[in-house]
Amino acid sequence: MLRLNITLILILVACALSTVSANHRARKLFTELEAAQKSMRDLDVEWGQLQLEQSTLAAHVRIEKAAREKLGMKPPTPGQIIAVEPASGQ
Repeated sequence: MLRLNITLILILVACALSTVSANHRARKLFTELEAAQKSMRDLDVEWGQLQLEQSTLAAHVRIEKAAREKLGMKPPTPGQIIAVEPASGQ
């Protein structure tokens, strides 16, 4: 009878330790999941910013290309650039 009680107590302790271990692992995995989801949200925001930047840069390139091809425009040479200084009273 004593041997049976000791065996049952050992089984009970093993089950309790297994439950604690499983709960700890579940919490750890949940924390990792939350961190990964935060990282995903941050990357989504960065992706949106990069898409906006790309569309902005593409618009400038498109406008410059149209100005060169359709209007025959070209950038001024350094000798054609005149710097205008603001009036001293302002």
